Amino acid sequence: MDSHDWIVFLAATLALNLTPGPDMLYISTRSVAQGRRAGILSALGVAAGGIVHMSLVAFGLARVLASVPVAYDAVRYLGAAYLIFLGIRLLTSARAKDERPVAADRGSRIFVQGFITSVLNPKVALFFLAFLPQFADPARGALWWQFLLLGAVFNLSGTLVNLTVAVATSATRRLTHGRGEAASWLRRLPAVIFIGLGARLALAGGR
Repeated sequence: MDSHDWIVFLAATLALNLTPGPDMLYISTRSVAQGRRAGILSALGVAAGGIVHMSLVAFGLARVLASVPVAYDAVRYLGAAYLIFLGIRLLTSARAKDERPVAADRGSRIFVQGFITSVLNPKVALFFLAFLPQFADPARGALWWQFLLLGAVFNLSGTLVNLTVAVATSATRRLTHGRGEAASWLRRLPAVIFIGLGARLALAGGR
């Protein structure tokens, strides 16, 4: 693309990534409840999921989700079930007297949870399918590598925003650390939000 097209694309990318959505809510909730490390790892997991989605668009698999309702619904319900599972798991942990902070989990587990949460949201792939072709042109060469390049730029921008959100929102955890009732409330908040996100994904039949 020429410089003007890149400016338009980058401006649109930044505006979209700064708009609060499920990924940002997921990451900020993790960060507030479990600390900066969990928020950062969750953001990186979501970024890895974004690579999967832009690859689906580049190689045409996202069109299957757009054209086959059964495939779309299957992925959507799996994603909803996984978020609800995470919420119930956190809620059970928060109520247990011998609760072990989730921040003590292995980094790989937190990363994988963010990755799965992103991959099992089919609306991300459909968003890429709708957004990226607007800035691609067959005259410039193969579309698949243009989609990969544009998707990588979009994903990088989103990751930088999400990392900033993770670091910024982790301050809330430090402010309430050790304050009995506030700390107890923060342990339950992510569980409620994850269950809500799962229900929202399951009930959002429209695309």
